[in-house]
Amino acid sequence: MENPLVRLAVVGPTYPFRGGIAHYTTLLVRYLRAAGHTTFFYSFTRQYPALLFPGRSDRDPSRAPLRVDCEYLLDPINPLTWWRLVRRVRADRPDLLLLQWWVPYWTPSLTVISSLLKRPPATKIAMICHNVLPHDGGGVIDRRLAWAVLRRADALIVHSELDRYRARALMPYAKIVKAFLPTYEPILHEAAAAARALRTEWQVPEHRRLLLFFGFVRPYKGLEYLIQAMAHVRAQIDAHLLVVGEIWGSLAYYQRYAAEFGVADAITFVNRYVPNEELLPIFTAADVVVLPYISATQSAVVQLAFGFGKPVITTNVGGLPEVVHDGVNGLIVPPQDATSLARAIVRYFQEDLAPILTANVQAATVERAESWPQLVAIITELARELQGVTK
Repeated sequence: MENPLVRLAVVGPTYPFRGGIAHYTTLLVRYLRAAGHTTFFYSFTRQYPALLFPGRSDRDPSRAPLRVDCEYLLDPINPLTWWRLVRRVRADRPDLLLLQWWVPYWTPSLTVISSLLKRPPATKIAMICHNVLPHDGGGVIDRRLAWAVLRRADALIVHSELDRYRARALMPYAKIVKAFLPTYEPILHEAAAAARALRTEWQVPEHRRLLLFFGFVRPYKGLEYLIQAMAHVRAQIDAHLLVVGEIWGSLAYYQRYAAEFGVADAITFVNRYVPNEELLPIFTAADVVVLPYISATQSAVVQLAFGFGKPVITTNVGGLPEVVHDGVNGLIVPPQDATSLARAIVRYFQEDLAPILTANVQAATVERAESWPQLVAIITELARELQGVTK
C-alpha cells in the first residue's frame, strides 16, 4: 500500500489572535501534524485594521492559549506580504494548500494569492468555508465577492448543508466536500475553575435556573428574542439569563431592552471576550445553553456546549438542526419567535429534560472525539485525489 502521508500547507489565524476560527485553525494544524503529515502553517502578522474591527481587540487574553508552531507571514492589507506568502508556498511544495474563507474582507488578498498560485506549476488549493456568505449579508455584492475567491479553488470544504447549497448555487460544477464542524473539546481540558464561585460573583443563587447565551453578541444571534422570552419564562419558573460575550454594538441598548420587558434584574451581562481558562466554570454553572439565532450556518458555541455535556436550545436555521436534534440532545424552536422559545425553556425545566438530554450529549463523546481525525482523513483523501493518487 502507498504511503498515505501528504504535504499540506495551511493559512489562517492562530494565537495571539482570538476567536473560533483561530482555535479551529490551530487545532486543525495540531491534528494534521499528529497524524504524521508534513504541515506548513502560515499565519497573519495582522488580521484587521483597528478601524474595521468592531470589538475591543482581536488578541487572545487567555493565560493558557491554544498554540502551535507557525510562520507569521501575511498581512491582508499589505500586497508585498501576499507575494511573500506565494513564494513560501512554492518553495515548500505542498500537495494541497488550505485557505480559509469566512467574510468578504479577505477577497483581495485571497484572490491575488490563489491566482498567483494557479500559474504553472499550479498549486492545488482547497478553501475551507466557515461561511460561504456572511451572516449579516448575502446580497449580490457578497455573492460576487465570494464567487471571485472560491472559484479559484480546486475544492471547497464546508461544514453544513446550508453552506453546501450556497456553494453549489454559486458554482454548480465545483468539487464540494462536506465535513461536520469538529468539536472544540481540546480547549476544555486547558481550563479549570469553580462554577459555584462564579454564581456567587453573579449573585445567582444555587437554586435558580441559569440560562447561558454565549459568544459575540451580533444582530443575527437573536438576543432580543431571548430577552423577550425571559418575561414569559420568569412568570413560570425562577430563572436567570447570563449573557457572556463581547457585544459588537451597544450594551446600553440591550440593557434598555431588558428593562422595557421588565427582566433587567434577571439578566447578567458579561460584556467581554472570555479567555479559555474561564470556559469550564461558565459552562459548568449553566443549566442549559440557549442560542436563539436568526441565521446561521453552524456554531462553534454548540460544539463547546456539547463538549461540556450541556444540552442546547436553539432555532431551526442553517446547519443547527444538523447537530442539535430536537428531543435528543436539545430543543429546536422557530427563529424570531419569543413565545415558542419561552415555551421550550419552561418545558426543559418543568418536564425535567436535563437528565435524558445530557445523557445523550455525553453518549456522543466518542463520536465528537473522532471529529478531528475524520476531518484530517477527508483532507488527506482530497489531497491525494487532487494529485491523482489512487488507493
